[in-house]
Amino acid sequence: MEERASIQPGLPRANPTVSYWQDPPASISNLRTSPVLPGDVDYVIVGSGITGTTIAHTILQEEHPPSVLMLEARTACSGATGRNGGHTKHASYRSFLDNLLALGEEEAARIATFEYRCMKAVHAFARDHHIECDSWEGDTVDVIYDRWEWNRAKAAAEKMRRVLGDDNPAAKYTFWNADEASNKFMTPDSYGALSYEAGSLSAYKFVIGALNLALDKGLNLQTETPVLKVVKNSATNGWAVETSRGSVRTKKVILATNGYSAHLYPALQGIIVPLRGHMTAQRQGLGMPSDGLSTTYSFVYDNGYEYMIQRPRGSTFEGDIMIGGGSTVLPEAGLCEFGTTDDTTIEPVVLDYLRNSTARYFGQHWGQDHAEGRIRQAWTGIMGYSSDGFPLVGELPGERGLYIAASFHGHGMVLSFLTAKAVLSMVNQLDDDNLRSFPMSFRITEERMGRKFCGRLHTKTPMDLELKSQE
Repeated sequence: MEERASIQPGLPRANPTVSYWQDPPASISNLRTSPVLPGDVDYVIVGSGITGTTIAHTILQEEHPPSVLMLEARTACSGATGRNGGHTKHASYRSFLDNLLALGEEEAARIATFEYRCMKAVHAFARDHHIECDSWEGDTVDVIYDRWEWNRAKAAAEKMRRVLGDDNPAAKYTFWNADEASNKFMTPDSYGALSYEAGSLSAYKFVIGALNLALDKGLNLQTETPVLKVVKNSATNGWAVETSRGSVRTKKVILATNGYSAHLYPALQGIIVPLRGHMTAQRQGLGMPSDGLSTTYSFVYDNGYEYMIQRPRGSTFEGDIMIGGGSTVLPEAGLCEFGTTDDTTIEPVVLDYLRNSTARYFGQHWGQDHAEGRIRQAWTGIMGYSSDGFPLVGELPGERGLYIAASFHGHGMVLSFLTAKAVLSMVNQLDDDNLRSFPMSFRITEERMGRKFCGRLHTKTPMDLELKSQE
């Protein structure tokens, strides 16, 4: 893992695989608000995904907003946000026992509540601002195929109810035994399932909608303008942001660059490590319900999981199955995907696994494939993972005016939106609700930047010895 973590991320690559969500691209996908870059601005935001866009939109709500420049290496929202699986799913039980052990009850509860609130806030923002992004809110189900994972899920849900309280919606889970899961969710051969509140949307359409709102308020968006480096300007106590099209001076830089962050701040090498993920859009089998599935899904097994939504009624290609994951079928459980920023290619082994997964999980309910074939589209995207399993948020230690909000572990749709608001509270030195509800463990510190990267966390921990003894 040390070797994989040492690979420099570089810039986002040209000609990435075409994401289902970005086909066709939005009208602002290659927008440059001005033909040349401004010489000086109040804020430079690097990255146009959900984090960077929410930061920009929030800044520009001020009565007398400052000047904001957003720089994007490729097209608008062409990174992880525009290449994800479409889920808004907190799934906090999956990490709760680890967080409880490492951080204590108060912080573990804060994280779980934050994830739930962020999930709800994304859909509320889309609704309140009339963003057409196929927003759907309902239930999800995690179908579990491993006894250890089943015992762990039950233990986590019970701990969450005790710590958060029965009335906290972040702690509400309903369990189904194997027969109930098979009958209700069409998923044979599991140990059981648990359902809870979640949602789905097109994150690409959501961000494009929010970007348009920010543009109306004066955002200067410059796509296809990669940032080459960020240099401290001691004479002005600010920063020079050097791009392929020239340099911009500013007092405040916010990196919303996720898996690519070490390219601009090399001290993050091995602290935020890229991980490539795979996604597919599949035409549903002819045996599946014609009126659609009632929930979204995850399929949880010993060393990983797949995640799945169905495109809602009224959306383009309604009924399509969006399913991703599968990297654990690669040698050493997908070790080769760490450190990889090549989203121009797809691993054939993973694609074959995902292609076969839908019929495998739904069994006879899947039926025959659609006449046009199962796979409509396949693509990859680059996530960011930290050395301790949490986002890195705040002013970089010793670097006045240089901020970061990155490393969301493929969980950005229930972390990024409210994180963006919290980082602005840090920038403006506000002690407000955005910051008071923000997990302390997400804040960047020198100590956290010294931790060694060990791979994907929130798997098996010492607490699991007790669970093993219950089998």
